[in-house]
This record gives sequence, C-alpha cells and structure tokens, in this order.
Amino acid sequence: MRVLILFAVMAYALDARTVIDRIAVVVGKHVIKASDIDLDLRVTAFLNREPLREDAAAKKKSAERLIDQQIIRQELATGGYSRASDADANAMLAQIQQNNYGNSDSRMTQALRQYGLTEDQLRAQLLWQLTVLRFIEQRFRAGVLVTDEEVRNYYDQHRAQFKGDFESSAASVRNILEGEQINRQFEQWLSDARRRTNIEYHEEAFR
Repeated sequence: MRVLILFAVMAYALDARTVIDRIAVVVGKHVIKASDIDLDLRVTAFLNREPLREDAAAKKKSAERLIDQQIIRQELATGGYSRASDADANAMLAQIQQNNYGNSDSRMTQALRQYGLTEDQLRAQLLWQLTVLRFIEQRFRAGVLVTDEEVRNYYDQHRAQFKGDFESSAASVRNILEGEQINRQFEQWLSDARRRTNIEYHEEAFR
C-alpha cells in the first residue's frame, strides 16, 4: 500500500521580508504547496526514524504521495466514508511515544524538535493516515473474496513462516491474502483515478 511537504522561499519588497509558499503541483482544482511537501518529508522521516532528506528526488517522491492523498481526499468528500477520530490519533501518538521513546514526553519532544515538528502537526498527520487506512478498508473490503483452496495453497507454499499447523494458521493466512487483494484493488483504483485527473507539476518548486 502507498501507504502517508515544501520549502518556504524568501522575497523582499519595499524593505519588508515576505514568505512565499510556492505552488508545487496542481491536482485538478487543488494545490499542493512547497510547505505541504516540507511537512510530509519531516513527518515521514520522523516516523521512519531516518535522516531528513530535502533533495529534489525526495521532494518529487513526497509530491507523488501527496497527489495520491489529494485524490483520496476528493473521494472522501463525495463518498460518505467515516473518518478516524481524535481519540484514534491520540492512541497512535501514545503508542509511538511508548515504542520509540520509552513513554518519555521529553524524549519525544526533543525528537520532534530535531525534525522541525510540533506534536500538533504530528497528531494531525496521524489522524489523516488513520483516515486513509479506514477509507481503504471501507472502500475495498467488500470486493474481497479468498477461497479455502487459496488459503491452503498459500499455507503449503509458505509453511516455514508459520509456527502452527494449518488449522491454527488458517485465519492468519486468510488475513494476508485479503490484505493483498485489498492492496491490489486500491492500487488499481488509484492508478485509474490519477489517469482521470489533470496533474500539473511546477518544476521550480523542486529545485
């Protein structure tokens, strides 16, 4: 799954400094700004616990993620799908703090500062990620069909990765196969939606 933003440009006019947020991509009637790419890069690096990259290639990769997200936003706006709640985002935030920072507020705050993020920015991004996952489940789960024969065949071909016998592993195998089907359907839908959408890149924003 595909599965989860831009730099500010400084200009001077009449001796006053003004921050200009460049347009990076136009997706249909919606704009992805340089600041959106910058934020996406920082959140992604923070969540993956990787060094922040802000080169042109990283910005282009971020822009592709944000294009996909804008297409999903448009579908959410018209499809009547339920969204993740603030409680869901807070639970995920607490899990990250527990798993990565020993449940220490100060350690996580320090890490956020290193990536130029606030807790509110991170929480908002987590809320969106959870909403996307919920959308994918609601939109594509109904079209999934995994047969008993497919479950058996997968288990036989990947037996080494399961600790138990077939009976105790069947539910896990079915979940794997259902997830693969959901991902394929989602990828196909997203590919089709991108082809139907006018996407314009402003290359100067990626330099």
